[in-house]
Amino acid sequence: MLLACSNDAGNRNPNLQELGFRFEMNLNLPLYSPLTSTGNPVYIGNAGAGIRGFFVMNTGFDQMRAFEASCPNHPPNGCSTMQIDGQNAVCPCEDYTYSLFTGQMFDPPDDGARYYNLLEYRATRSGDVVTVSN
Repeated sequence: MLLACSNDAGNRNPNLQELGFRFEMNLNLPLYSPLTSTGNPVYIGNAGAGIRGFFVMNTGFDQMRAFEASCPNHPPNGCSTMQIDGQNAVCPCEDYTYSLFTGQMFDPPDDGARYYNLLEYRATRSGDVVTVSN
């Protein structure tokens, strides 16, 4: 019998610690009502919700995606909490831009260094409640 082990250490982002949490949002509340329409991201900055909070967005067909709000391409610091710019997240440290539909980084520098996409969290919708967890 052969046994194999998988090691995802090469795929993990060394800049961001993955914390366990669970956060629920009721879409009937005004703060979360933008999530009832496709393409409207919301920033959740509550303590204990990710590292620096997270962005959640309805990407269509009642599918939700949630991403860590701390820029994935350097350790958390004074300027690493990204800001929403339309349907993108922008890091104020280096102006790195990421899609909140896919989590992918737009135009990574061509300097041979490894760049990371956004850290994604699990987002599920059940009726009018969206649960984000890791």
